Amino acid sequence: MKMNLAEIASAINAQNEIEQWKDVEVTSVSFDSRHLDSGALFIPLQGAHDGHQYVETAFTNGAAASLWASDHEVTDHDHPLLVVDDPLKALQELGKYYLRKINPLVVAVTGSNGKTTTKDMIASILSTQFNVTKTFANFNNEIGVPVTLLNMESNTEVVVVEMGMDRFGQLDFLSRLVCPDVAVITMIGEAHIEFFGTRDKIADAKMEIANGLKEDGILVYNGDEPLLNERTKDLEQETVRFGRQLDDDLYATSVSVGTRAIEFRVNEWPEEVFTIPMVGEYNVNNALAAMAVGKQLHVTAAHMKQALANVELTENRAEWFKSNNGAQILSDVYNSNPTAAKQVLDTLADMPTDGKRIAVLGDMLELGDAAPRLHASLAEHINSDKISEVYLVGTLMQSLKDALVADGYPEEAIHYYKADQLDQLTSDLETTLTASDMVLLKASHGIHLEKVLEAIKEQ
Repeated sequence: MKMNLAEIASAINAQNEIEQWKDVEVTSVSFDSRHLDSGALFIPLQGAHDGHQYVETAFTNGAAASLWASDHEVTDHDHPLLVVDDPLKALQELGKYYLRKINPLVVAVTGSNGKTTTKDMIASILSTQFNVTKTFANFNNEIGVPVTLLNMESNTEVVVVEMGMDRFGQLDFLSRLVCPDVAVITMIGEAHIEFFGTRDKIADAKMEIANGLKEDGILVYNGDEPLLNERTKDLEQETVRFGRQLDDDLYATSVSVGTRAIEFRVNEWPEEVFTIPMVGEYNVNNALAAMAVGKQLHVTAAHMKQALANVELTENRAEWFKSNNGAQILSDVYNSNPTAAKQVLDTLADMPTDGKRIAVLGDMLELGDAAPRLHASLAEHINSDKISEVYLVGTLMQSLKDALVADGYPEEAIHYYKADQLDQLTSDLETTLTASDMVLLKASHGIHLEKVLEAIKEQ
C-alpha cells in the first residue's frame, strides 16, 4: 500500500479539509497503536475500549495519520486526522477502493474446517506463477479482510482472502466487499452451531460467499457434501467439485498416510504423486481444493507438486514438536470443533509409536445447547486400545468424561481439570510423558492450551 492522504480522503469521503497534509504518504494501516509500522494510517475502532484514546500513542509510535469519528470532538490539531462517520466503514471502503485500484484476481476461502490451511495451500500453489498476497494469520472478519486488502503490494496479481463467519450476513458482506473471481467452500461442519442451530443453516450461511461472486466467477466446493450439492444447483456461475467420490471433478485416487507427510494421487494427473508435509488424511481434501483453484488459473501439475511439498502453514495448525524429554507433540491449539476434533483423534489413533498415545482435549466453544451431546460424541473416536490416556480440560469436557466412563474406558486413564488448572495439567504431563510417547493437544483457543505447549515443548 502506498497512497497520499489526498487520495485516501477522497476514497473515504473524509469530511474535513486536509490541504496542509494532502501529500503525507501512508504505507500501511493498523488498528493496534502499540504495533504499527512507521507511516501507518491508524484506525481507532470501537471495542471494549474506544480506539480514539490511543490515537496519541499511535502517532508517538510512528503513525502518519489517523481516522477520527465525527461524533468525537477533535482534540488533536497537530497531526493529520481524517474525519469520517464511522472509522470501521471507512476502513472497509478504503480496502474496497484499493482492491479496485490494484485489480488482482480474488480468491475467497471459507469453510467450517480447513479454511486457513486451504488458504495457505492456494497461496503456495499460485505463488509459483503469480505475485500473491494472502490473509495474515486469521484476519478473516470485517476488520481483517480490508486490512488484508490494504496490505497488498502494488504488483499483487492474486489475493487469497480467508473469510470467517459466526452469523448470517457476514459472508454476504465480505463477499460483496471483495467480489471474488473464485470462491472456495472447504466443508460444512458444526463450528458455530450455537449461532445457527443446524448444519443446514450453516450451509446456507456458507453459501453467502457466492453472493458477491463475479458473473464469470467459479465456485469451488466439497462435492461430497449433499448440503452444498443441493444449494449449488441453481447457481449461475461455474462450479468445480473436489472430494473423494468418483463423480467429483477433482478427486484423490489413492492416499498413503505417513507419520509426517501424506502422499496421494489425483484423477487429473494420474502419474503424479503429490506430497503434503502434514498429518491427517482430511488435509488431502484441503489440498484438492487448492489444486482445483490452481487448475482454474492454469498452474501446472509440476508447480503444484512443488508448492504443496513446501507449503508454509499458518502457526498453530497441527504442528509437530518435541517435549523436553523427547516425546512427540501434535499441537492443534488454535481452534476446535467436533468435526476437526474427531478427525485429529482418528489421526492420532493411527500414528505408529513405541509408547503411549495421549490425548489432551479442551472445551470446544460456540456449540450452544448442543455442546454436551457434541462433546460426548468424541468418545466414539477414543478407544483405549489406541489412545491410552486422556486429559480433559474445561466444564464442557465433563460430558466427554461421562461418555467415556459409560463406554467402559478405564477411569484411571481419564484425567480431568478445570479451565484454570493448566499449571496442574502441565505438571502432570511433565511427570507422565516418556520419550517414546505421543501426545495430542487440541482445544478451542479460549482454553489456552498453547500455554501448556510452551511449557512442555523442547526449548
